[in-house]
Amino acid sequence: MRRLTLPRPAVFLFGAAVLLTLASLADPWAYQHLWVQGVDGHDWGRALRVMGWVPLWWALAAGMALQSPRDRRPALLLAGAPTLAGILGEALKLVIRRERPAANAGAYVFRSFADRPFSSTGLGMPSSHVVVALAAAAILARLWPRTRWIGYGLAIGCALTRVFARAHFLSDVVAGAIVGYAVAALLWQRFAPAKSAPHPSAAHPI
Repeated sequence: MRRLTLPRPAVFLFGAAVLLTLASLADPWAYQHLWVQGVDGHDWGRALRVMGWVPLWWALAAGMALQSPRDRRPALLLAGAPTLAGILGEALKLVIRRERPAANAGAYVFRSFADRPFSSTGLGMPSSHVVVALAAAAILARLWPRTRWIGYGLAIGCALTRVFARAHFLSDVVAGAIVGYAVAALLWQRFAPAKSAPHPSAAHPI
């Protein structure tokens, strides 16, 4: 069974740095041009945003556990990856401390550590919704490989709604995707189900 794995640390960090650099360069353009008024008021916008809501994955994981009581590791992974990724995302916000774009007309502003040091309210990097959505999508991609692009597509849609709403910079959602994938990959390496039915598409990387 092919595992969901991270590349070598140096390769992963280099790739992440390149993606974040490119996204940061595109932040001013994205802020100006990728704005959809009232995106959170549309059904499609709300549906995509909820992919980054941790209780959704708890509920789905509970259903999986009830359906397959003999091996609850898939359910625990589906619940645990977005939960742990979300916690890490909030912690990173408190360290990075970059405010959301709409609060400063698209400019980068970093909050002082003396100002609400333990509150992530108003901070945007990484995007918590995207951290959660990508972590869940990465686990789903390993549990059901043929459906992986549905999960990843929904996670990308979630990321776009955050940019469309000017709730996050493009680099915020890219950072969230990197963190979410990394957490899911590390958890899968450690806790992947020992026995899994062979799947024709399992040989393809996610």
